[in-house]
Amino acid sequence: MIKSLKYRLYPAKKQKRLLQAQLNECRWLYNHFLEERKNSWEKDRKSIGYFQQSMSIVALKKERPSLSNVYSQVLQNIADKVDKAFQSFFSRVKNGDKKVGYPRFKGFDRYDSFTYKQAGFGWKIKDKHLELSKIGSIKIKLHRSIMGILKTCTIKKQAGKWYVCFSVEYESKPLSPSEKAVGIDVGLENFATFSTKDKIANPCFFKTDQKALAKAQRKLSKQTKGTPERQKAKKIVVHIHERIFNRRHNFIHQEARKIVNRFGIICIEKLNTRNMMSNQIKVFGHKLNKSIADVAWGQFAIVLSHKAEEAGRQFIAINPKGTSQRCSQCGTIVKKELSNRWHDCPICNVRLHRDYNASLNILRVGLDSLGIKSVEAPDFSRGE
Repeated sequence: MIKSLKYRLYPAKKQKRLLQAQLNECRWLYNHFLEERKNSWEKDRKSIGYFQQSMSIVALKKERPSLSNVYSQVLQNIADKVDKAFQSFFSRVKNGDKKVGYPRFKGFDRYDSFTYKQAGFGWKIKDKHLELSKIGSIKIKLHRSIMGILKTCTIKKQAGKWYVCFSVEYESKPLSPSEKAVGIDVGLENFATFSTKDKIANPCFFKTDQKALAKAQRKLSKQTKGTPERQKAKKIVVHIHERIFNRRHNFIHQEARKIVNRFGIICIEKLNTRNMMSNQIKVFGHKLNKSIADVAWGQFAIVLSHKAEEAGRQFIAINPKGTSQRCSQCGTIVKKELSNRWHDCPICNVRLHRDYNASLNILRVGLDSLGIKSVEAPDFSRGE
């Protein structure tokens, strides 16, 4: 399996300047390659590929000597980034997506990383330090041991701090088998409701810091662009966003680990959160966009699937259509608004919380896909 390991870097002042200088050069080259492709197609209707741009780096170094301060494979990786950005763009166009997203030029705050493609070329780890070509030896906090075989090294700047992300290839170690199965319905009232009747409370990370963030953003908007006061105010806003992100990230990983350790079969609904947010879903006249973004259902599903695969668990993402409207006991479709939090079936007279009813349906559909029947997820032949 392939995994990414993230560690904090503590560069000296001179090393910070060198890292930022290299990041600036990488951003310039990215924008140059993007402009080259754009102009070539608009003027001559000719496309430029990765190989041509990668080979042009030698000539560009003569025109812009500062590019020589960046390791050669890092520059080659930028050509690869641009190429992949266009491949994704053409793929979206071919699929007929509404928002195709043409590759964008990167501003100062929009380009935050560069990558060394091969282990041992331009970088290595030695005595709790990361040695980078043309930068030097930087102190690294190895808060956990590095597993597997090192493949790539990415230097990333985030909220004014520097990090390194190692891509490693390793052999997974499955957990002991478990026959327990669970259906999970994610929501806003509770972050998740299980078919076992357990619940995970919604931590509402954004809501907790919303007032502090609004105050910091108002202060930022009043400052003149380019002044030290604006830079200071901007750091406060970035810090609050980082705090929200870190709390949410930690919460999702911890809860996903608990689920994977406990259950052998994990069934969850596959939600398109982008569509849900663009559709402006409302309850009692209030839009739910911020709340949906805060709970990060998509991120939770991705983390859960990765941990399940690593642990040798079965992970099933099902179509959520009808899971809230269908009775989990007899299969009758009972229409209800989003504001209605209880499921009352007129056929079998069962009364269940809406989310718990949905979790039972999710479990049934997930087990059906595996050819398994369960007492907790009854057959619907009687109701249908």
